[in-house]
Amino acid sequence: MDTATVVKHTGSHYLLARLPEWSLFPAVLRGRIRLKGASSTNPVAVGDMVRFEYPDNLPDGETPTAETPAVITEVLPRKNYMIRRSANLSRQSHIIAANLDRAFIVVTMDFPEVKLPFLDRILVTCEVYGIPAVIVVNKTDLYDAQIRERLSVFRTIYEGAGYPVMEVSAVTGDGVGKLRDMCRDSLSLFSGVSGVGKSSLIKALDPSLNPRTGEISEAHLQGRHTTTFYEMYRLATGGYIIDTPGIRGFGLVDLSREEIALYFPEMLKVSGDCRFVPCTHTHEPGCAVKEAVEAGKISVERYESYLGMLEEGGKYR
Repeated sequence: MDTATVVKHTGSHYLLARLPEWSLFPAVLRGRIRLKGASSTNPVAVGDMVRFEYPDNLPDGETPTAETPAVITEVLPRKNYMIRRSANLSRQSHIIAANLDRAFIVVTMDFPEVKLPFLDRILVTCEVYGIPAVIVVNKTDLYDAQIRERLSVFRTIYEGAGYPVMEVSAVTGDGVGKLRDMCRDSLSLFSGVSGVGKSSLIKALDPSLNPRTGEISEAHLQGRHTTTFYEMYRLATGGYIIDTPGIRGFGLVDLSREEIALYFPEMLKVSGDCRFVPCTHTHEPGCAVKEAVEAGKISVERYESYLGMLEEGGKYR
C-alpha cells in the first residue's frame, strides 16, 4: 500500500501527489473513513498524508484516472491542522488544511478593512493547533497617510502580542520576495476574507499559478451542495502553498471559556501573576491581565476580542 499527500479537495473527490513529485492522480474515499468524520464535514483535508490502494481494474503500470481512481484507505496522523466552525448555530466543523509549517493570514487596512475579532479567532485557532502564524498586510500601494497611521497602530497591537506582521503589495511587488523566501521548502496556508487580494498575491509569488477566487459557502458546513474549496500549489521557487477561498465566518472549535486566554500569548505571559487561579480576567481582584491592559502592556483591542469570545459561548462552540 502506497502513501501520498492530498493536494486538492473537490466535493467527495481528491487529487493526490507523491511529494516532492508533482504527478497528480485522482482518488476517492473508502466508505468507512467517511463515517469516522461524523463531527467534521471532511474526514480528509488538503495537506493530509494518506495511504491508498490502486483500483482492482487498473492495468499494471497505469496511473489512476477519473474512471479508475485510487482509493484512500487511511489518513496518517497529522502534526497539526486548521479547523473552523460555522459562524451560525451549526455543530458542524471543517478542517481547512493539515500538516502546515505556517499560516499566512492575509488582511488589508482598507478595501476591505480588517476586522480584529475575526483575525483574533484565526490566531487563537493557530495557537490551539500549533500552527505558527504570520500576518500579511496586502494592498499597501493603496494606503494614504491616514490609512498608514492605522497600519502603525495595527502593527503595535499584533507585534506586541508576538506575531510577525509583513507589509506587501501584490501590485508593486513590495515584500513579495521576502514572502516567497519564507515559503521555500515548506507547506504554507494562505487564508483571509474575500477581497484582501489573496489570489493576486499568490500569482505574484508565482505568475504561472492561477488560483481561483470565491467564498466558502456556509452551505458546505451544513452538509449541502459543495464546490471546489481547497487546493495546494507547488511554487516554482520551491515550497508548497494551500489556497483557501475567502472565509466569511470563523467559529472556534472545542475550546472552553476557561481555555481561551491560554491562547492569547500576551495574556498567557502575565496570567501566572493573577491572585486567583483559575482567573477569567474579567472581574476578579488582583488580575494581572486586567492590570496589564490598564498599563498599556496588553492592547485594549485584543482584550475586547477575548471578552467577545467569552460571550459567544454556545454560538461558536
